[in-house]
Amino acid sequence: MKAALKISSIIIAKNEAENISRCIESQINCIDEIIVLIDKDSNDKTTEIVKSFPKVKWEIIEWMGYGKTKQYGVDKSENEWILWIDADEAITPELATELNNFKCSTPSFNAYKIARKAYFLGKWIKHSGWYPGYVARLFNKKFARFSLSEVHEHLLVDGTLGKLNNDLEHYTDPNIFHYYEKFNRYTSLAASELEAKGKSAKLNDLLIRPFFIFIKMYILKRGFLDGIQGFILAVFSANYVFTKYSKLWELKNKTN
Repeated sequence: MKAALKISSIIIAKNEAENISRCIESQINCIDEIIVLIDKDSNDKTTEIVKSFPKVKWEIIEWMGYGKTKQYGVDKSENEWILWIDADEAITPELATELNNFKCSTPSFNAYKIARKAYFLGKWIKHSGWYPGYVARLFNKKFARFSLSEVHEHLLVDGTLGKLNNDLEHYTDPNIFHYYEKFNRYTSLAASELEAKGKSAKLNDLLIRPFFIFIKMYILKRGFLDGIQGFILAVFSANYVFTKYSKLWELKNKTN
């Protein structure tokens, strides 16, 4: 059966030499147009690796923020249907088959959620509130746009969302050093975003919020079933919240 629909994927990449081949290769048999936007400050072999895939479209870009950069990729795409995928993610063979079947169907929704399973410190996380972790990833660009959030950007979709049956793989943190490289950047962006919204950090934000996150992830979301990785993840996540609000306090303290 000939596919009636075509799908473009958009990927943003900065220093993703360890991941980008896996990401692209997972899409070869199910995505019709692959667009990679490479941050101009990338200084590893990401660009050389992307160039080695002759059918991939790529561009060196000035960083505009997560939402604006991804929207730029959407606007450059040839097809109406878009798959947003990060460089450290990969399409499973089962999801690839589902996407090919989708292209031969008549979609019932303007966007679809996909479950992600995360590989954290050498283990697939199956609890902790991380799985299935549905995220809107496949969408018709006529009915969706990216938010302009500095961090944790998301799709703004007209209408209700459908759900695909198979998973994306997310190779999130191979080691603790990598986790904390992202940690510092993301907590700073999150704090700046809260400040821009007029938020301030109270003592409860430093005491109660981190403790609640740990209890939620490790106990309520059964992170203890993820072994030592589940405990580390809950502690790190609590520290993320603590650090985000500490940085917000610092920002407000400097300006007041």
